[in-house]
Amino acid sequence: MSDSSVTVCRHKLYKVLVIGDLGVGKSSVIFRYVNKCFDEKYKMSIGVDFALKTIEWDAQTVVRLHLWDIAGHERFKQMSRAFYKGAMGALVVFDIANRSTLIGASEWKQDLDKKLSLDNGQPIPVVLLANKCDMSEKDEELLASLDNFCKENRFVGWFETSAKKGINIDEAGAFLVKQMMLCDTGPSNEMLPWDRITARQAPEESQIRPWCC
Repeated sequence: MSDSSVTVCRHKLYKVLVIGDLGVGKSSVIFRYVNKCFDEKYKMSIGVDFALKTIEWDAQTVVRLHLWDIAGHERFKQMSRAFYKGAMGALVVFDIANRSTLIGASEWKQDLDKKLSLDNGQPIPVVLLANKCDMSEKDEELLASLDNFCKENRFVGWFETSAKKGINIDEAGAFLVKQMMLCDTGPSNEMLPWDRITARQAPEESQIRPWCC
């Protein structure tokens, strides 16, 4: 007789964009988030890289994030509609020591909102990362402005982060996942027995594949 009490797990798969100006640390943020480490020699993206992050969200839910690391070259803003398609959330990264990259973050967010929305017409949830917070003295004036900046540009929130030190990377990721799940009114991508899913099931989790255009 089969066991009718087997726990069924919801399996969610979300495409997440990681965007921002050149050199703000997008690839390092992803590498820290997926691999739990930092590589001083990590190469700058020249196209689009991919990574997979698997999370046991709760006892009944496994979330897989397909992270798209889009190069910060200006030309990718003109090509990004195809890259954005199907994304459920995004991280926009800027360099806390370089104010011009905050302007760039606003431009990336505006571009994203023009080209992508949820089924109900609302913007997808986007979190702002004030990255490299370990690199210099904090600009308190800039930090104090970020609440209004996020409100004006329709970010759902922001975090000071450091890919090098691992500061707030997991917290920002968890916050974005929560926001995406609140917006997700569709069925689970897949229904699987709980005993078939573990955090180690996806050997590709720590792999990053480049796609250069």
